[in-house]
Amino acid sequence: MAASRYKQLVDALASGIRSGELAAGVRLPTHRGLAAREGIAVVTATRVYAELEAMGLVSREQGRGTFVRDIAVPAGHGIDQQAVATDTVDLSFNYPSLPGQADLLRQALREVAASGDLDSLLRYQPHRGRPQDRASVARHLRRRGITTDADRILLTSGAQHGLAVTVMAALNAGDVVAVDALTYPGFKVLAHAFHLDLEPIPATTDGPDLDALEKLCATRPVRAIYTMPTLHNPLGWVMPATDRARLIEIARRYGPLIIEDAPYAYLVENPPPPLAATAPDITVYVSGLSKSIATGLRVGFVVAPPSRVPSLERAIRATTWNTPALTTAIACRWLDDGTVERLEAEKREDARARQALAGQELAGLPLIGHPSSYFAWLPLPDDARADRLTATLARQHISVSTAEPFTTSTHTPQALRLALGSTDPDRLRSTLRTVRRVAIEDAYA
Repeated sequence: MAASRYKQLVDALASGIRSGELAAGVRLPTHRGLAAREGIAVVTATRVYAELEAMGLVSREQGRGTFVRDIAVPAGHGIDQQAVATDTVDLSFNYPSLPGQADLLRQALREVAASGDLDSLLRYQPHRGRPQDRASVARHLRRRGITTDADRILLTSGAQHGLAVTVMAALNAGDVVAVDALTYPGFKVLAHAFHLDLEPIPATTDGPDLDALEKLCATRPVRAIYTMPTLHNPLGWVMPATDRARLIEIARRYGPLIIEDAPYAYLVENPPPPLAATAPDITVYVSGLSKSIATGLRVGFVVAPPSRVPSLERAIRATTWNTPALTTAIACRWLDDGTVERLEAEKREDARARQALAGQELAGLPLIGHPSSYFAWLPLPDDARADRLTATLARQHISVSTAEPFTTSTHTPQALRLALGSTDPDRLRSTLRTVRRVAIEDAYA
């Protein structure tokens, strides 16, 4: 088939989708069906659909076919989502805030301004943070079950930056990384940017399928295991202690590095010990204060084996040089005076109340979530279309996420991920009622 003819077909289908002639949710012909209709080879039909998918105009679902996307809303509403309109309720991103946090910032700024070392905040800082600031983080981590010294801690500009420098320091293009079949979209973005080979691990009810993980490690050269054992995003599981021990045993036997991501771990009271506490020699622990304090406070931290600290420090130097001194000073002041501990306790209560509210308003639907989580997962029937629900809700000024940004396997489940922490409780209640009504009408009818 001539290249011009191939491009003409792509352009014709793209034009039909953009004009609305091919409506959102329409199932397109099979690859063989398109080939027969257009008089082209099946391999060419596959290329046509692949290009349309790369353009964000169609989605392919294993065993179901190829469907037209609703392009009126951002694909999936994941990490690449644009800022929502001011009249839209945002259930796609979490930025939980408590009353009085702005006053805390005003007071902290006054205290920093009155401190004796203000001039030092105007200078370059050590790449991995000042010793006294890393010591503050070490004291904070002891409450999370991690006993470490300041020399193993590096400060970053948020947990996402912590993940980025970990990938830069520990992995190379083409490296195989085991991840959950549903995982944090921010790590997917990093994997794409650094050309990592993500291998999805299926989920059980309370963690990854460790038999599948072991089989993968036995058959492929897995360089790292990316995991969220305490309050998984988006499914909310807390991995039992026995499973944590087995995951560590698999890592020790086959050699991959464990990357433990723990931004929401503070919401769980008395969880099993972090992997970094049990296996500090093979685990890089990444977390921060954006979720527990404020999303605008971009202070994260990485705890690493001593042998990996120099390469992580070089990655920080290459990306940000150092975490901004002013935000670090405020964050560590709050770590030391108990403000962080108090806010975390208050947000645990807030998250529990919101999760309970979601359970009430979405009663009867198969909601999945941890009792003290700021997000919930709503699976849909196999014949439902999550992108159609997303578009319907967008027209009612409600922003939600589909499963697509979280999916690492070839099969994208039909589901919605609901972020519960970004609007006031009364508005959240009425919004969830709308979500329930739309879900029942469009998916469960």
